[in-house]
Amino acid sequence: MIEDKNPQRTSIAQLGEFGLIDHLTRNFDVTQESTLKSIGDDAAVLDFKNKKVVVSTDLLIEGVHFDLAYMPLKHLGYKAVVVNVSDICAMNAKPTQITVSVAVSNRFPLEALEELFEGITHAAKEYKVDVIGGDTTSSQKGLIISITAIGEADEDEIVYRNGAKQTDLLVVTGDIGAAYMGLQVLEREKQVFQVNPNNQPDLDPYTYLVERQLKPEARKDVRTLLHALEIKPTSMIDISDGLSSEIIHICKQSKVGCNLYEDKLPLDPQFISTCEEFNIDSTTVAINGGEDYELLFTIDINDFNKIKGNPNFSIIGHMTEESEGIHLVTRANTKIALKARGWDALSE
Repeated sequence: MIEDKNPQRTSIAQLGEFGLIDHLTRNFDVTQESTLKSIGDDAAVLDFKNKKVVVSTDLLIEGVHFDLAYMPLKHLGYKAVVVNVSDICAMNAKPTQITVSVAVSNRFPLEALEELFEGITHAAKEYKVDVIGGDTTSSQKGLIISITAIGEADEDEIVYRNGAKQTDLLVVTGDIGAAYMGLQVLEREKQVFQVNPNNQPDLDPYTYLVERQLKPEARKDVRTLLHALEIKPTSMIDISDGLSSEIIHICKQSKVGCNLYEDKLPLDPQFISTCEEFNIDSTTVAINGGEDYELLFTIDINDFNKIKGNPNFSIIGHMTEESEGIHLVTRANTKIALKARGWDALSE
């Protein structure tokens, strides 16, 4: 929507594959003791000694996961790192390294990839992860990004999805739903721009929502916060596909039920007002929206006093017997069966 009419364009072909790799990775620093060898050999070499290694990977595909009409490449690079680091945080582990692979079509000049990697570099420094390798290749379908994240933890620190127990409390960090409404605002402004390219978008009333969509943050702080409170979650997952989907994942793998309380959902005021503007039910968006990258976890009910009143966390429900099912308890005290209506990458 906001475009430089005379950008510099350097053909990637001028550098070749290895020249391009050298050019794009020249700003990556090694900061982790466990990184023995990073970029520049056939494989990276890591030394975790007595630590357990946690690995996660994600694909981001143009036209499926992002739209370059309103997603700046620098923000895209940053977000690509965040969504993978978030998976490591969801295991209660410390992220330490990432690999970055990019497939790119010939419509992207070198300057575009520099912008993308500027965002990746910024995120790597922010989350203190080393970029230790990856791949570059050509694409016939625009831009594709694949990042693998690696983390470390002691065996007794790692938290899985399958550890929730009956009577455990269901807890979420931050607020939810804002990223989805940020996407709705950007999509609306894109349509306005397509009708009238001279009409520049006014995003000031939606700054928080747009930031949550374009520049989310992984909750790397939660591991430290919980350690300080002497709480180890019994299960944990990050909210990428939507709160309802993530609750169902925990319930199915832990073989428990759940009561989620509508009046306990943490919602930002800007989110609520924008839902009213769009005439969308805020609860529906909050439990189905996705891309919040907050952490959802369960804790033993005996840890209630340790966490109550903490501004970083909201207790939004409790686990039940599996036979009771998975429900949303409305403000009118009506139980509605919770369904996974969040993001499904393979849906029609």
